[in-house]
Amino acid sequence: MRRVGRHVRFKRFVSDVYVHTPLIKMVLLLLVLWLLFSAGMYFLELGIEGASILSYGDALYWAVAAFSTAGIADTPVSGSAKLVGGVWIVLGSMLFFGTIVATVTTYFMRPMQRPHKKIIDTVEYNLEQLDDLSVDELDLLKETVDTLIVHVEQLKKKQSG
Repeated sequence: MRRVGRHVRFKRFVSDVYVHTPLIKMVLLLLVLWLLFSAGMYFLELGIEGASILSYGDALYWAVAAFSTAGIADTPVSGSAKLVGGVWIVLGSMLFFGTIVATVTTYFMRPMQRPHKKIIDTVEYNLEQLDDLSVDELDLLKETVDTLIVHVEQLKKKQSG
């Protein structure tokens, strides 16, 4: 029984991450850029004397090592390859680490973006500011609370009936 609960929670977590965070789009963008920059590096180093990137596989490995800041990537030889490599290191690092930060931030900020939370916060704020409200504002607050009470009573009737 506990496995089912965990499975459902995990499935909900994955669904929330998929629907409400930029993870999938950012990973796809990172993948496409990885393939393109690797191809660019391979073609720029092709036929250069002393180059250590001799195949597309070497270029793919170089690109992962470079953007992940592992520091084990082969160094490009030609000036244009160094320029492309530098751009990839900066861009790839920003996308990779930015995706992680954006996904985690978006996931944990979601509860604060729910409409009912905003409504409750507004009501609490207004209750704290009662002494500063005008008579018209207090009348509007009373009407709003009365409407809310009627709505709650209707919901209770639906649930019990």
